[in-house]
Amino acid sequence: MPNSNTDKNPPRVILVTGLSGSGKSIALHVLEDVGYYCIDNLPVSLFEALVREITTQPNKARGLTAIGIDARNPGPELSRLPGLIKRLRDHGVDCEVVFLDAEDNVLMQRFSETRRRHPLTEDGRTLEQAIRLERQTLEPLLDLTRLKIDTTRTTLHELRELIRVRVAERDSDEMSIMLQSFGFKHGVPRNADFVFDARCLPNPHWHPDLRPLTGRDAPVASFLGDDPEVRGMLNQINDFFSQWIPCFEGEGRSYLTIAVGCTGGQHRSVYLVEQLHSLFRSQGRKVVCSHRELP
Repeated sequence: MPNSNTDKNPPRVILVTGLSGSGKSIALHVLEDVGYYCIDNLPVSLFEALVREITTQPNKARGLTAIGIDARNPGPELSRLPGLIKRLRDHGVDCEVVFLDAEDNVLMQRFSETRRRHPLTEDGRTLEQAIRLERQTLEPLLDLTRLKIDTTRTTLHELRELIRVRVAERDSDEMSIMLQSFGFKHGVPRNADFVFDARCLPNPHWHPDLRPLTGRDAPVASFLGDDPEVRGMLNQINDFFSQWIPCFEGEGRSYLTIAVGCTGGQHRSVYLVEQLHSLFRSQGRKVVCSHRELP
C-alpha cells in the first residue's frame, strides 16, 4: 500500500454504512451516478484486498470507489472492520466512513411501509429487537465516522442532494460545512457538531405581520438585522469559526455540521443560518445550507 509520506494524492475510498432503512442504497446510487465505482454488501473479508488492489493502480487508473458494508455481514466479520480501516488510513489511504442513521420509530415505519425484511430478523427476533442489535453491532464504526447523516426528517431529494454536495463533489483536502436551522420544540439535530441557541433573541413570532413569514423574508430579515443583540450573536459565531475552522482543517477534519435553533425553527434560526451562509461563502468556504423545519 502507498505510504502517506510519499503519496501526495492518495486514493479515495468511501465506506457507506449505517442502519438498514436509513438510505444507504440511495447514497450509493448517487455516488454511482456521478462516476464512482460502487460495490454494495461487500464481505468484510474482501474489503482490505479490494482496497489494496485499488491502491496499487497507477494514479490515473485509481478513480473513485464507494463500498457498502453493513449488518448483512456476520457480527464477527464486522468487528474486524474498525481495525482494517485504521490500518488503511495508517498506510495513507483516504478511507472515508459515511454513516447513515435514523430514529428507531422511523426505521420501523419504513420497513412496515415497504414490507421488506430486516436482515437481522431471524432466530425469532422482532423488528424492534433487530434494529437494536444492528445499532449495537455498528456502534464501533461511529468513532471512525467522518460524516454522520440522520435521515429521520430527510426526504429522498434532500438526501440525494446532501450526498452529491457534501460527499461526491467534495475535494479530498476540502472541508464541507453544513449550516442547519431547526426548532428546539422538534428536537435537536443528532448529527450536529456545534449547536447554538437563538431563543434569547427578539422573536418575530410575537409580531402578527411577521408571524406567517420566515427568516428568509425581507421584513423578518430587516427586523432581526436591526437588532444589536442579533448582530452581536451573528458576529460572535462568525468570529468563533473564523478562528477555529483552520484548526479543524489542520487536523484533517473533512466535515463540520453547525446547527442554530430557535423555538419553532421559522424565524431567528433561519435568519442566522442564511447570514452565516453568506459570510462563510464570502470567505471562500464550501457551505451547504439547510432549514429543517421549512417546507
